[in-house]
Amino acid sequence: MLENGLVMVVIILVINIVYVTFFTIRMILTLKGYRYLAAGLSVVEVLIYVVGLGLVLDNLNEIQNLIAYALGYGIGVIIGSKIEEKLALGYITVNVITKEYDRDLPKQLREKGYGVTSWAAQGLEGDRMALQVLTARKYELKLYQVIKELDPKAFIIAYEPKTIYGGFWVKSVKKGKQPQ
Repeated sequence: MLENGLVMVVIILVINIVYVTFFTIRMILTLKGYRYLAAGLSVVEVLIYVVGLGLVLDNLNEIQNLIAYALGYGIGVIIGSKIEEKLALGYITVNVITKEYDRDLPKQLREKGYGVTSWAAQGLEGDRMALQVLTARKYELKLYQVIKELDPKAFIIAYEPKTIYGGFWVKSVKKGKQPQ
């Protein structure tokens, strides 16, 4: 079966897509603090890697195998990233700056289950309200939608916090409460 050139190319392509998908997910799990899950995944990952690389190295004279290996790598990165996007591990902090200082935006967001800290701020054109909103990444897009509905002109910046400790919202997440 491995004598057929096309079959070999397909096998190498699929092996590398699976390997790099695992690699991408493992790296993300490691960065998010899921060490043991990442370690378990790495065992499977390295087995797949050795088989795929072995097939390519045994047939280095066949350029199509090398091309399949490289294509599989690129496709694996895309698939791994898409899977991580769907898993949406971790939390996101969203900073919101609004001109609508008199609106009760923090209260409305809290009523929907988001953790919000707000304070008065000064912008180039006057008074502003700054908010810092914390939510699970799986609710990130929903949060943007809610903010845009409440204030279409809000300025939004988001980032992923490395460490979260204490606070009212963290306690409610541990109890299983989620944004509505």
